[in-house]
Formats: sequence, structure tokens, C-alpha cells
Amino acid sequence: MKKFINISDIKDYKSLVNETIDLKNNPNKFNNIGKNKVLGLIFFNPSLRTRLSTQKAALQLGMKTLNMNFINEGWQIEFEDHVIMSGNKAEHVKEAAKVISQYCDIIGIRAFASLNNRVNDHKDIVLNSFVDHSTVPVLNMESSIAHPLQALADSITIEENKKSLKPKVVLTWAPHPKALPHAVANSFINMSKRNDYELVITNPEGYNLNPEITKGIKVLHDQKEAFKNADFIYAKNWSSYDNYGKILINDDSWMINEDKMNLTNNAQFMHCLPVRRNVVVSDSVIDSNNSLIIQQADNRTYAAQIILKKLINNEK
Repeated sequence: MKKFINISDIKDYKSLVNETIDLKNNPNKFNNIGKNKVLGLIFFNPSLRTRLSTQKAALQLGMKTLNMNFINEGWQIEFEDHVIMSGNKAEHVKEAAKVISQYCDIIGIRAFASLNNRVNDHKDIVLNSFVDHSTVPVLNMESSIAHPLQALADSITIEENKKSLKPKVVLTWAPHPKALPHAVANSFINMSKRNDYELVITNPEGYNLNPEITKGIKVLHDQKEAFKNADFIYAKNWSSYDNYGKILINDDSWMINEDKMNLTNNAQFMHCLPVRRNVVVSDSVIDSNNSLIIQQADNRTYAAQIILKKLINNEK
């Protein structure tokens, strides 16, 4: 594997999940394969779990890490071709990607959607520019439209906790004061398809996700109806796709609470974090024994570790 930018880069996803669970049981199993190799972590947006879990994953493979935060470090990068660079962008990605490739054996990129222009965001310009111009493998640590490491960690968490072969999994929109991207939801849907879960999406009118991604998936605008007999509830806010990047409503009646969880099949609660308590989900749900949020965060390490292993060894 020469890059990991989307779930589609993995041919046998179920086998990958099983490999990752096996690795979790023996995290030092491959602690020398990254010896004398360097992972460069490049951040255009904030991070807690992604940064620390990916660093830990690299260390458990024997790698060293370099980190650079382009939010407040380094030069502003130009990504467009054939421009006159007379403004505030001092370096072009063509040089930056090749230079970073000299210092690193794998490059991780984290760059969120702008939510200003759907066409540009769907081009994933930052991530794909590094894929195009780097001379080493590139790892997606969340891009404009995908967060495959989070989806892999979520898949591991569901597999570790499911009580039936085909659990009912509900991806529910939840309120949030800010407009948020679609990357986590997109990858969660694609992951659920690969694992053949009974997936239901529920969101208010006007918040349907990309129809190319949700094709074939049941979408309900009645949250309580969607929750009936669910085994897992995955909460996530996202902004409008049709009215791109907009907050159309912020209806607090969509917050996840105990009454709604009581409609489920004793479902377990999931969220990628960070989460706004008593906006997205009530304290009583997130602090309950059915909350899997910390286990999800723990599984981020093993998700990153198995992918780094495959990139180092160029495994399929």
C-alpha cells in the first residue's frame, strides 16, 4: 500500500479489522519494523486524539516522529498551479511536499474542509496535492471529505462490542453551535457498508449527506423512529450538503438523551470526540456504562499502527 487516503484503499476491510484487533492484543508485535524510519505529521487543523494516537502508533513500531503545525508554524502554502505568488503565500506545495519527503519516510496530513466551496472541498486539494508531489507514502489524518483512521477505530469498537452478526447501527445528526464538515460521517457510512452492518441514518430535513455516499442506505427524518431496536448509536453533527456548509437549524430536540436511548436495544453510544456535553449528548448518556467513547479513542492507536505497518511494508 503506497497511500492511505480513503477506506477504498483497503481491498479486504474485514480482514484488516481482524488484523487490527489481533495487533491490539499484542501492540509490540512489530516494534522493530519502523526502526530508522521517520513519520512526519503535518497539521493544518487542531488535533488531540489523531496527533497523540498516531505518534504512539509510530513509536510502537519503532519509528521516530516529526510534527509541524501549519496553523501557526511554517510558511503559508500555495496549492494552486500557475499563480503569481505575490501575496502572503511564500511556499508552493510542489517544493514543500518534496522537501518534507526528504526528511520523512511517511507523511501524515490533517486538513479540514473549508465549507465555503463544495466543489473545491470535494477535490481534497491539500491532501491530494501532497499525494501528487510527495515521493513517500501519504496518510490521511482527516481531510475535507474523509477520516478513514477514525472509521477503522470505530469499526474495531463495534466488532469488539457487537452482540449479533449484523447489528443495527444508527448514525444520527446532533446539534452543534458551529458548522462542521462531513468527513467523519462519510467514512463511517463507507465503513459500515464494508462491514455489512444494518445502517440507518437519521437527520433533520435539509441535512441529507452526499447522495453518492448514502445511496442504498435508509435515511429517516424521525430520530425516535430510527432509534428503535438499535444496537449502536453514533452521534455526529454535520453542516448542510445541499446548502453547503450552512447551519439550517440548531434544534436541541435532536440531542441524545436517556429517553431516546431507552427506545433502543440497550444500545451503546459512540462519538468520535471532541463532544459538547449537553448540546450533542446529555451527561447521563455519555457517562453511562453504555458509552464507548474512551474505547473508540483508545482504538485510534491500533488503527493508525496497522496502517503504518502496511505503508512501511507496502502491504495490500
